[in-house]
Amino acid sequence: MRNGSNRKLGLLAAMGLALLVPGSLLLAQPPMADSTPASVPAHWPMRAARELIAVIEASRDEGLHPADYDLAALKRAVAGGEGAALDALATASALSLAHDYYFGRVSDRSSMQWMIVRSPYEAAQLTTRLRSAIESGSPRDFFQALLPSDQRYAALRTALAESQSGPQRDRLRANMERWRWMPRAIAANYLYVNVPSYKLRVVHDGIPLSSYDVVVGAKGTPTPQIVSPTASFVVNPAWYVPASIARKSGLRAGRGGFVARRLADGSVTVMQPPGPRNALGRIKFNLDNDQAIYLHDTNAKSAFSREERALSHGCVRVKDIDQLAAELMGQSGDAVALEEALASNQTATLHLPQPWPVYIVYFTVDTDETGDLLTYRDPYGYDAQVLAALDGKPIEIASS
Repeated sequence: MRNGSNRKLGLLAAMGLALLVPGSLLLAQPPMADSTPASVPAHWPMRAARELIAVIEASRDEGLHPADYDLAALKRAVAGGEGAALDALATASALSLAHDYYFGRVSDRSSMQWMIVRSPYEAAQLTTRLRSAIESGSPRDFFQALLPSDQRYAALRTALAESQSGPQRDRLRANMERWRWMPRAIAANYLYVNVPSYKLRVVHDGIPLSSYDVVVGAKGTPTPQIVSPTASFVVNPAWYVPASIARKSGLRAGRGGFVARRLADGSVTVMQPPGPRNALGRIKFNLDNDQAIYLHDTNAKSAFSREERALSHGCVRVKDIDQLAAELMGQSGDAVALEEALASNQTATLHLPQPWPVYIVYFTVDTDETGDLLTYRDPYGYDAQVLAALDGKPIEIASS
């Protein structure tokens, strides 16, 4: 038994007082109407129970294990006819599968730096919708609607159906699980950084328009997965060095042009003034997140010529970032202000005509601009962790 009854009991208990969400966060919530197993009808009609069995069997097509949802026991309960035993088991299995379809099965995501957190209130609708599906006697559509509708997930599912057992099938399963962690609503216009691809794409109305090479975090300082808006960028930025980087790199005031600066909270940090030696280069896009991650230029241009570009302290370095800035400013932006700022040595903050969500994600199998699947190397070794959790095995986290 992979995760068995203990996981299911924990999940059912959690749904009454707390909701399990990505990032391995257990967010305590007050009991909400229609959010507890008690709000699901006690009685399962035989038609609905049989359809639930078919849905659980079909979870194999999503890269999951039907046995994890007590399939054999549920079949025995159906054979025994309607009653309390069937009702309890069907409810538990249905809620467990609903959670895994909608939020993903793997709960420990923070160890893989997945910091994209879904709202815990999303789970409140699951039992309400399940109750309606049971009463109609047809829960199949309910479960199908919980899965990602993005075409990239559909492409992975199609490839899984066509693949044989082996490493490639496992890799597809790991990436389908990551898509279940993703928000269900993806913006129409966004920047998309898939860490293993070492690329940033500009997507407009769901269509990739352009692509830029990037450098991402090294294995010891991995780039976290986040969704973060950007509404402005800084030309000729100063670099206020995080304390962890200063310690690890031995940076201190008086060396390499670094100076000491006192922050608003009274602490003292090391700062690198704008200029040709500045590690942030000419442009830094401001991102709103608690991981101190942003997009920036670099004075180390040679890194972009390398095939494997997991080299940074965690932030994303963008090749030709001035072109990216010009593209996002667009026709309604102030192109003259951008040109003047780049021609000057003064620090200037420019605002984009519209905010752009930035999705920094981690998919080792992803689609290209034409929709075809591409397989990338796994720079941080996360696939094995996802698969171990999916298969109920001990998770071995590789040391950096």
